[in-house]
Amino acid sequence: MTTWVSWSGGKDGALALAVTRERGPIAGLHTTVLAGGEVAASYVPRALVEAQAAALGLPLETVEPPSPCPDEAYEERTGASWAALRRRGASEVVYGDLFLADIRAFRERALAGTELTARFPLWERATDGLAREMLDRGVRAVVVCVDPNRVPAELAGRTWDADLLRALPEDVDPCGENGEFHTLVTDGPGFAHPVPVSVTGTALRDGFVTAVLRT
Repeated sequence: MTTWVSWSGGKDGALALAVTRERGPIAGLHTTVLAGGEVAASYVPRALVEAQAAALGLPLETVEPPSPCPDEAYEERTGASWAALRRRGASEVVYGDLFLADIRAFRERALAGTELTARFPLWERATDGLAREMLDRGVRAVVVCVDPNRVPAELAGRTWDADLLRALPEDVDPCGENGEFHTLVTDGPGFAHPVPVSVTGTALRDGFVTAVLRT
């Protein structure tokens, strides 16, 4: 079994990676990077996910979707990337998704025809318990992108920790699975050393408030 992890640099993927590593080795990380050099959805600079991969001792494979990128184009481009990894011996892909069925179906469509198996080791686990488990396992993260229509904009750039969880509105998922926020992991299980990250401010990007990051 040769396993790759779909990776955006966030806490859910970090726990999925840790759980999967308990049953066997990981071949590498796979990340979607936009034309501007930032990770899709979180706007994290590529250099930071490269630093994460180095700290984890894993190779990083990237795919760049076209811009603009309708779902069909994304599925075609990522599907081709996964197919290339299959030819190199990959057999399964691990995702950190938690409960959104449409996202899971989207992932599975991207693997259609590649002979790769999609695995979701955290699927449908209660997210309040998952958040506590992440912290207990030593996952350390920074909130790098928030939807200001769902959570206070000032959460961008804050440490994702027990204090932040207590400060979240009651209708916000503690793992941000509904798109309320995204995180960047700076340390956790399997990291040889922390990834140094400084937050120098915030910016408004496509309606989202993002943290301005510096290594």
